[in-house]
Amino acid sequence: MEQHKRTVNCGALRKTETGKTVTLNGWVNRKRDHGGITFINLRDRYGITQTVIDEDAPAELSALAAELRNEYCIAVEGLVRSRPDSMINPDMKTGEVEVAVQKLVILNRSEVLPFQVSEEETNANEDLRLKYRYLDLRSAGMQRRIKLRHDTAFAVREWMTSQGFYEIETPTFIRSTPEGARDYLVPSRLYPGKFYALPQSPQLYKQLLMASGFDKYFQIARCYRDEDARGDRQPEFTQIDIEMSFVGRDDVLAMTEGLMGHVFKKTLGFDLPPHFKRLSYEEAMEKYGTDKPDLRFDLPLKDFDPYVESGGFQAFKDALAAGGAVKALVVPADMMKTPYSRKQIEELEAHAKIYKAKGLAWMKVSSGSGAEAAVLEGGVSKFFAREDKMPNAPDNPAAAIIRGLGAGPGDLILIAADAKRKTANTALGAVRSKLGKDLGLTAAPGEKTSGKNGKTNGPFEFVWILDFPLFEYNEEKQGWEAAHHMFSYPQEQYHPSLESDPGSVKGDLYDLVLNGYELASGSIRIHEPELQKRIFSIAGISDEEAETKFGFLTNAFKYGAPPHGGIAPGLDRLVMLMAGETSIKEVIAFPKNSFAQSPMDDCPGEVEQKQLDELHLSVIKPAP
Repeated sequence: MEQHKRTVNCGALRKTETGKTVTLNGWVNRKRDHGGITFINLRDRYGITQTVIDEDAPAELSALAAELRNEYCIAVEGLVRSRPDSMINPDMKTGEVEVAVQKLVILNRSEVLPFQVSEEETNANEDLRLKYRYLDLRSAGMQRRIKLRHDTAFAVREWMTSQGFYEIETPTFIRSTPEGARDYLVPSRLYPGKFYALPQSPQLYKQLLMASGFDKYFQIARCYRDEDARGDRQPEFTQIDIEMSFVGRDDVLAMTEGLMGHVFKKTLGFDLPPHFKRLSYEEAMEKYGTDKPDLRFDLPLKDFDPYVESGGFQAFKDALAAGGAVKALVVPADMMKTPYSRKQIEELEAHAKIYKAKGLAWMKVSSGSGAEAAVLEGGVSKFFAREDKMPNAPDNPAAAIIRGLGAGPGDLILIAADAKRKTANTALGAVRSKLGKDLGLTAAPGEKTSGKNGKTNGPFEFVWILDFPLFEYNEEKQGWEAAHHMFSYPQEQYHPSLESDPGSVKGDLYDLVLNGYELASGSIRIHEPELQKRIFSIAGISDEEAETKFGFLTNAFKYGAPPHGGIAPGLDRLVMLMAGETSIKEVIAFPKNSFAQSPMDDCPGEVEQKQLDELHLSVIKPAP
């Protein structure tokens, strides 16, 4: 191989290298025979170079070229020459030159491919791509995204180091502690019947580092959660774990904004605003129906309660009487290519029902006729029509609705009502999200949106969600539990009422949302032993249980632990959004499928009985 080793990569040659003899190594991306002349596009991770075996080439060279197929790994030696002006390819970095092949060596042959390795993306299904991931990773799209992941991780380390943070590794084998999902357990051979756990996050250890005096810590950490197969989750994932001492919430937020600004500028050349928008949890739920709002487009939820009493729709009245809410969403005519049909509205209603809505009411605004500037029609509009009133009289219910919601001719009004306010908001918020996708309002990097009149924003829209509830009530367990985790600091004004009114307590919690995805979650932490004990008690954890599971952390609090807080952006999701993708599998080299399996190496797999015996384990297989 030494004599065939490359002297230049496949993306480096330019017109200035004309006349040089070079050696290239790579894979046959494409071969074309043109009347005795053979063109071979040679590819490596740096790019593609066109190589040419001329008509007058030696017979043995032409014979060797005839054997080549896609994905053969080869070495070529030849002379760099300029392409004729008519054959310059402006879409290739090396498009002004080609290499006239003088020597060709087949380094390795390829069997018939299970799918074609594309210059951009393959159309193979996901399982096939994952089974032959080493082939899928050769595509330009995957290579570009893996490079973006590398660049992002490097930019993170660059920024954090410049800000005085230490990168410190925390253990992979830890004690099993309750953190929301199931732990992956590792049996101990030396201590039969005892287990290590793989960390769901480095939460406890980074707090211990603060108690140890390392006031600025970060780590690009591997995390593990044994969750049921759903959505786009991975059993192993990566987060940018960060913790700081002697800080308040705004310090953590400002640091994160600086980090994101540096990463986006360094990797994408994209300038983010110096500070991101902020919404309280309650504001986000009321205005967008979710604590993960996509702000690339407008469409806020609006309060329909004031118009219920003047109408005759009993379902709305019942929802309010039960202490619930009636919420409306106005879809402007200029966002819709054509007015929504009854079938399309029924599809939206079916989507709302997934989120426990009992239905989805609707009305359309028409331009009216004569003195009627605008009227309601269709759906539940008949319940808000008053024959004794002029259509546009100030006290006409329909006119009040149109005016109060800011609706205009051609607009569609969607309404959700429920006895539980959260259900009405969540269901209509889900409809809003679906509309954003259906109407083309969610721009990915490099794409344009179809919104008009300034209704859409840029490709990256960040927002902080603040003031989350510290506790949530678990109906199944009939008790309170931590909404995020048990180490989040309750805002000080709620300390006196922690035990008497847990449901009203807000924590010093914050989420960073990007384009409708939760990108990071964090909080100011508890550092006082007595306050931590109170939180454990509210969550139903006894002193004995707390000592067993968390004693190594709470004991550290007794020795002058400082106030501290942190955050953990998800690296996989961050790179996914930067790349304009919708699946984190597209930015992970070797992901699992949706069932937490790897088709490539067929894991998880069975192990030999000898291994089980060494671990003092027996396997109980499920009943057929």
